[in-house]
Amino acid sequence: MVDVHTKKQRSYNMSRIRSKWTKQEVKVHNFLKGRKIKHKTHPNIEGNPDFFIKETNSIVFIDGCFWHKCPRCYVKPKSNKRFWMQKIRKNTERDSYANKKLRKSGFNVTRIWEHEIKETFDEAFNKIIK
Repeated sequence: MVDVHTKKQRSYNMSRIRSKWTKQEVKVHNFLKGRKIKHKTHPNIEGNPDFFIKETNSIVFIDGCFWHKCPRCYVKPKSNKRFWMQKIRKNTERDSYANKKLRKSGFNVTRIWEHEIKETFDEAFNKIIK
């Protein structure tokens, strides 16, 4: 299928996608703050987690369904397949490596999918609180 946007418009659209402070991250931050759970956002820890909760030594990642290949939501890209497949493969490999390394270092690692925060808000936060 041909892209309906010009290269310039597509480039602009892609540049607007945030890597930090996404809507889901803001929602989790507000949840933690509202419950007076002390946390750091985007701490300087290997693997670049979204949140660190010192009290429980927990690391929380909020994974985008497309970027991290959600088993439920992921749809293969229709254009520039080789680039996107390689990019997403590297992301998932990096996720796996970070999980192992952080767990070996004694952290509790939790990964939450973007759709979990959008659809099952309470269940996603129960994962964090555990």
